[in-house]
Amino acid sequence: MPRPSRAHHRRGELVAAARRAVLDRGVLDLRLRDVASQAEMSTGSVLYYFPTLGDLLHEVQRDAVERFCVGREEAARREPDPRRKLVGTIRAGLPTGRDDELSVLLYELGAYARRTPAYAAQHIRLYERQAGLYTAILETGAATGVFDLTRAAAAIARGLVALEDGLGLHITQAVPTFTPAEAEAMLIAYAADATRCDLEV
Repeated sequence: MPRPSRAHHRRGELVAAARRAVLDRGVLDLRLRDVASQAEMSTGSVLYYFPTLGDLLHEVQRDAVERFCVGREEAARREPDPRRKLVGTIRAGLPTGRDDELSVLLYELGAYARRTPAYAAQHIRLYERQAGLYTAILETGAATGVFDLTRAAAAIARGLVALEDGLGLHITQAVPTFTPAEAEAMLIAYAADATRCDLEV
């Protein structure tokens, strides 16, 4: 009987190795040999599974986006109260600090999004998915009378995502401008104004 293919498992190992390499070196300084070293493989073996470093990093990005989105969506789904759901979603979207690996990974890969359409498309999908999550929460809160929205739910949602993206960059840079708690307070204040709802209750 032929042995089952280990290609899927091997590809997963390489994605994990590339993720570690990005966090160690940064995406702009990353070389194929860095990933090969992390995976304890030859560069030729890496290229057997991923034809280019760009292909491998695109898979790292896809995996990071999915993990980030699923985590937020599951947290929101568990909370029935629109106010707590909105605050919880805000908290889940901000980095916990400079060592928040998933957030740092997404920001690092954003450097490729500035130059490569495939990476840009993935970041746009991430943005739209987060905006969709906020929109659903805001619309539910408005429909149940908890929120009194100052503008369309989609417009508020897009503003929230843009704000959390910018604040997240400040949290994860070498010398943070804001603490996570300060950034969270800013976002909650914006959301409270936009929903005419006391979100601190």
